[in-house]
Amino acid sequence: MFNGIFHIRKPQNEPVLGYAPGSKERAELQAKLQEMIDNPVEVPCIIGGREVRTGDLVEMKPPHNFSQSLGHYHRAGGKEADMAIDAANEAKVAWSDMQWSSRATVLLKAAELLAGKYRQTLNAATMLCTSKTCHQAEIDSACELIDFWRFNPYFMTEVYDDQPLSTREVLNYVEHRPLEGFVFAISPFNFASIAGNLPTSPALMGNAVIWKPASAAILPAYYIMKVLEEAGMPPGVINMVPGPGPTIGPPVLNHLDLGGVHFTGSTYVFSTIWLAIGSDIRKYFSYPRIVGETGGKDFIVAHASSDIDVLVAALVRGAFEYQGQKCSAASRAYIPDSIWPEVKQRMLDEIATIGVGDTCDFSNYMGAVIDKGAYKTITEYIEFARNDPNMEILCGGTYDDSEGYFIQPTVVLSKDPRSKLMCEEIFGPVLTLHVYPEKEYEKALELCNTTSPYGLTGSIFAQDRFAIVTAVKALRNASGNFYINDKPTGAVVGQQPFGGSRASGTNDKAGSRINLQRWVSPRAIKETFLPPTNYRYPYMGKE
Repeated sequence: MFNGIFHIRKPQNEPVLGYAPGSKERAELQAKLQEMIDNPVEVPCIIGGREVRTGDLVEMKPPHNFSQSLGHYHRAGGKEADMAIDAANEAKVAWSDMQWSSRATVLLKAAELLAGKYRQTLNAATMLCTSKTCHQAEIDSACELIDFWRFNPYFMTEVYDDQPLSTREVLNYVEHRPLEGFVFAISPFNFASIAGNLPTSPALMGNAVIWKPASAAILPAYYIMKVLEEAGMPPGVINMVPGPGPTIGPPVLNHLDLGGVHFTGSTYVFSTIWLAIGSDIRKYFSYPRIVGETGGKDFIVAHASSDIDVLVAALVRGAFEYQGQKCSAASRAYIPDSIWPEVKQRMLDEIATIGVGDTCDFSNYMGAVIDKGAYKTITEYIEFARNDPNMEILCGGTYDDSEGYFIQPTVVLSKDPRSKLMCEEIFGPVLTLHVYPEKEYEKALELCNTTSPYGLTGSIFAQDRFAIVTAVKALRNASGNFYINDKPTGAVVGQQPFGGSRASGTNDKAGSRINLQRWVSPRAIKETFLPPTNYRYPYMGKE
């Protein structure tokens, strides 16, 4: 057995490529996009390292171009879920016993494969399958996932290095064991990086995983599995079972070997999972760990001292990048009346220049929303605003699904600071604003803190330091990630550990050691060098 002391160097974040006209990366990505369009694929379930074809085929189409087909995937059912449980339980034995450095090298190699030969493959799959621009794909399916796979092994060493004090007579140490049972990873459509992190972070710590990727993002998930397989991930450690939650979920969540759930998605689904586990907690071999990052009604609060150019840029980027389909997207904003006329004009002028369309056209800033259900929900909010006398649609408010699920960037002015659009998560390109009297800044902060049930991300814009300090204090519990003079999106692994509380999840901070600690069960070991030879203590001696 290798007996060297294994060190993992402290990583650096992967540089973001620019994709400027004439650049090498732009040409490579455009070629890969065309290759995928010309060559549709058939995606199987991957269980125990084997490709499993159910015959229940579902077509994959770009949300921005209904005329294209990216291929089909085999939809898993209860049978495949049971197969995945068996495969995970079988693989767990050897994987959990493997030296931690060997588990780490799988992800470190995967990071290098993704940074090189697979970069444009995963970027293209993300752009086509989920309608991301090249920049949004690059920062997600390339850079952030590479960062997860480089930083998590480093964070793992920090977890393992956390050891108790010893004395001359007693040696104390902690073994960070993987959880008993398997982990169920449920990933969302909107970030390939999250899809890649949810199963691999528990796996890194010695767990075996059943992974249900979002049905709208199977193609990126498939290539993530291909990268991991080439990196040396043993069969059965991660088992991909694409299929509907109501079908895959029950057999997995009801199994007595369920050790944990790693989830990103809607607040409703997460609460339903928690309810399913908690309603009969006594059936499990051990209490399952439940880790979840859910929704947000993320805010921007501006003070009268704000730099208006900076504020406007943050409003536009924060609300409309990736069609507002980020759990961290700016969805509500509070602007003082003294700067509102200038903010309004500059913001509307900027939004008027935004291109919406096929993301293969690199001149577009926005693509389509993910599917028919999202399109229907978002447009219903727009129509609600159109028919409410207390709301005014300042721009956008139009949509069309003849060729793709396109919704124009929409800004709504709400007289009521607690209106439906100021409170509820929309998850689309709709920003709702409330204008408050400049002298009521602290009241605006209190409104922001109490209006929404969520607590994920938020931003404050001010040059006045007193205003900043006041906001930091007043909004202490309003968000798990708080930004000063920056948009509320774009957390970077290793720099801004990500997660929120309240209705936004368990705040277990992906991109830090905090998350990895959730996937281990510590065992404290005491070894006494010279143990006592009888029961008597000195105080028992005779006078």
